[in-house]
Order: sequence, then C-alpha cells, then structure tokens
Amino acid sequence: MIITKMALPRRTFLRGVGATLALPLLDGMVPALSALSGPPSTAASPVSRLFVGYVPNGVIMDKWTPTAEGGSFELPATLRPLEPFKDQLTVVSGLASAPMFPLPGEGTGDHVRAASAFLTGVHPKKTEGPDIRGGTSIDQIAAQSIGQETQLTSLELSLDPNELIGACEAGWSCAYANTLSWRNPTTPLPMENQPRAVFERLFGDADDTSQAARLARIREDRSILDSLVHEVDSFRSTLAPSDRDKITQYLDAIRDIERRIQLAEAQSDIELPELARPTGGIPDTFADHARLMFDLQVLALQTDMTRVITFMMSREVSPRTYPELGIPDPHHGLSHHQNNPAQMEKLSKVNLHHIQQFAYFLEQLRATPVGDGTLLDSMLMLYGCGISDGNQHLHVNLPILLAGGAGGRLRGGRHLRVADETPLTNLQLTLLDRIGVPTEQLGDSTGQLTQLSDV
Repeated sequence: MIITKMALPRRTFLRGVGATLALPLLDGMVPALSALSGPPSTAASPVSRLFVGYVPNGVIMDKWTPTAEGGSFELPATLRPLEPFKDQLTVVSGLASAPMFPLPGEGTGDHVRAASAFLTGVHPKKTEGPDIRGGTSIDQIAAQSIGQETQLTSLELSLDPNELIGACEAGWSCAYANTLSWRNPTTPLPMENQPRAVFERLFGDADDTSQAARLARIREDRSILDSLVHEVDSFRSTLAPSDRDKITQYLDAIRDIERRIQLAEAQSDIELPELARPTGGIPDTFADHARLMFDLQVLALQTDMTRVITFMMSREVSPRTYPELGIPDPHHGLSHHQNNPAQMEKLSKVNLHHIQQFAYFLEQLRATPVGDGTLLDSMLMLYGCGISDGNQHLHVNLPILLAGGAGGRLRGGRHLRVADETPLTNLQLTLLDRIGVPTEQLGDSTGQLTQLSDV
C-alpha cells in the first residue's frame, strides 16, 4: 500500500456560477496516516448527529406499545414497518411530561403545551400576545455545541405551513404550536415546509433566494448541477474509484430531488393558478411530501451541512385529511374518537402511515455510507409525541422511540419500561450526554435515565 500525506479537506465544496455544492464525506477526506499511528484524528472520530421527529394528537397506544420487555419483544402493528431496523430501535414506555398538564384554573391548551414542552420540559406561559415564554429546546442545546462545526447549526423543518397567527387554542398563541425548537425561552424558531426553500438553503444561490429569483430559475429549467458540470468532472477524475462511486450516487440523488421539486412546482402552478401565495411546489400527498423532505435531510447530513435536525411531521390540532388512505376525516377530530372502534381504526391507519414514512427515512440513512458505517449508525434519533391518548389529552406513558446507533453509544433491539411518570426530560438529558453535550438540568428533569447506560 502506498501512503501519502495528501488528503482532501473535510469541508470541500465545488463552486460554479451562482451555486455552491458541499460534498459528502469521502475516503480521501480522512488523513491517510491516521489509522497507522498516533491517536485518531478529529476527521476520523465518530460524529454525533441528532434528529428529532414529532407527530401530533396522540396514537392508539395498544397498537404502539410492545407487550414484552427487554430484547425479546415483538413490534406491534403500528411499529411493524420498523422491523428491518429493530437492532437499532429502542421503544421506551412510561415516560411523562408534567409541564404539559394545565396549571390550576388554566383550562384548555393541552395540544400547544405538548408541542412547546416536548423538547424543553418547561410549562409555557399562557398568552395570545407577543409575550410568549417557554424554554430552550434540546436540539438548540445540541446545536450550540456540535452545530458549531457545520455550516448550518441546525435545521428546523415541518410538513405543515408555518403561517398560523393569533390563538390556536383558547388563550394560547399559535407560536407554541408552530414549532418544537426554541433558541431561548422567548425565541421560537420557524420551521420550513417548502422543499424548494430547503433545497436552496442547502445548495442554491445564497445571495438571492427571493421568490422572483426562484421562479426565474424554474422557467429557465436550470439545474444547480448544470453550472458545475466542468468542476464536477474535473474533481471526479482526481478521486479513487470508491470515492468516484460515492460522488456519482450523491449527484444522482441531487438530480432526482431537483426533478421532484420541479414536478411539484409545475403541478402546483396548474392546480392553484388563482392563489396569490402559491404553495411553492409541495407534493400532493403526505407521503410524497414527507419523503422529499426526508431525502433533503439525508443530503444535509451526508454533506455535513448540519448535524442537528428537528422535523415536525404534522402540527398539534392538525386538520389534515388523508384521502389517499380513504380517510376524509380531519386528523385532530379522529384523535377524539370517544372509543368508537371505527374512528380508532382510522386513527391507527394514520399512525401507521406516519411510521411508514419514518421507516423510509431510516432506510435512506442506512443506505448512505459514512466512514466505516452508515449515516444510520451515526444518528441518535428521537421520535414521538407529547400526547399518548388523544381522546383524554394524556401526557403520561408517552409514545417514544429511539433509533440509530449514535456512533456506538446506543444499544438498540429492546423495549424499555421505566417507572411510571418518569420525566421525558430524563431521557433527553441522557441523549444529550450520548452525543457529547452533557447538561446538568433540562426543565423538570431529575437525572439521567439509567436504563440506557448499558451500551
């Protein structure tokens, strides 16, 4: 074997006219001598990546919760699409969030409190005005540390529009329902649901992302890769065969996403010609939209543009319907099923549909090589909801699961049942510690979750 001191910089970009393209981690970006002498280099060390996924309105818990505990459990109906990833999956039962419950005399607001306290563990201030107050969310605590090494400290994404203002529940500002991410107790972060806007934030012209510029670019039918053809070809010729294959697969993925965004935009122009504010190219179905956004997240992680992502698959009190599933009923209404078997069956189909999209994301992460493993191996993923039984607005025994390998810091393949009403924040403190961001206190936390200590 011939060893040289030549290595590509870890943050390598290709630059063309009006476009900058970050590259994925390649073998040539790891110093050649790091594996032969001395301590591992920073480039070769495991990278911590955090993902939080949220679904609203509760789930049908007996189709979510495994009956057996430990490593011999079987996945119930709602979680069955995750079977291929069971070895990197941990279902956690028994967690609760006291800050999501109403204070004496506070009345309604369980949905907005569920969203705002999910990652903060802090009871929000009841207000319809601008004097909102919550807490700092765990994704932003992580971003303040591991996000400093990337171009984007974090990404906050959703599938629902971020345009609700005023009160979303009686006496509660919509700001609490619009996001999971809080930079600090008074600054909620907006979540982007437009695939085009996300794409251009990652790969587009950073100098001008106005609507007029985007529309002009669409009319020209110009791909971001078209302005980089010469640079890509020249760069690719300098790489080893394995890295050339990685670059080819990565560029193919970018072209596919561009094609899908352009198709959605064309369809939107046809179907909504009279809207003053068009949807900007959101696919027609929930699944198509979710998978497009998941593919963008894979690219963001693959290129190390960010290591922290928060994704709201739907907002609390969502009125979304699922005609593609034969369900014309609004999601929120289904959650108040009053134990009607027909309504509960519809809600369980919605829950399953959400998990199917999450399983798609896990598959894409597992199919993306990074270093000696895959993106899924490096991920620490928290997925769940701030409500268990939506019919009763319960914030106990929350539906929570973990996925990914966390760079060897998390053991999967088990169902953990913790003591009833253990704070959800105890789990989140533990997750922050696993990604190298030790934190003493988070909201109502009382300590780390010892059940996760046996890696």
